[in-house]
Amino acid sequence: MFEMDSRLQQDSLVLGEFPLCRLLLSKDANYPWFILVPKREGVSELFDMSQEDQAQLWKETTGLAEALKGEFAADKMNVATLGNVVSQMHMHVIVRRHGDAAWPAPVWGRVPAVEYGPGQVDAIRQRLRALSLADYQEA
Repeated sequence: MFEMDSRLQQDSLVLGEFPLCRLLLSKDANYPWFILVPKREGVSELFDMSQEDQAQLWKETTGLAEALKGEFAADKMNVATLGNVVSQMHMHVIVRRHGDAAWPAPVWGRVPAVEYGPGQVDAIRQRLRALSLADYQEA
């Protein structure tokens, strides 16, 4: 049975579901920072996944990144798997802009997280709805 790592649960909000992945929003309003978590048990590395799941993860990741780049006027999209703290397989999809809180450095540990204010998460949900992402179901 699929369960999300407790740190992912603590540090993010569930936005919705793709066929393979759960879509999360990091609780850091410094950046539009999304996380895709494959709904597969015991997966910590890309190569732990079947070829079909790897292809589906890439489809969901690139589709999301491309849509977010336009919607959020990104200068650069950061897409990464690290897993040094949370070993459960997850893909970060982060909208970066010149002049954001950490630009041009990586976002990890650069500045303290900023909480979302009232209505900001709902606004992000509305923007995702407007994107009509393929096979995406809002939570």
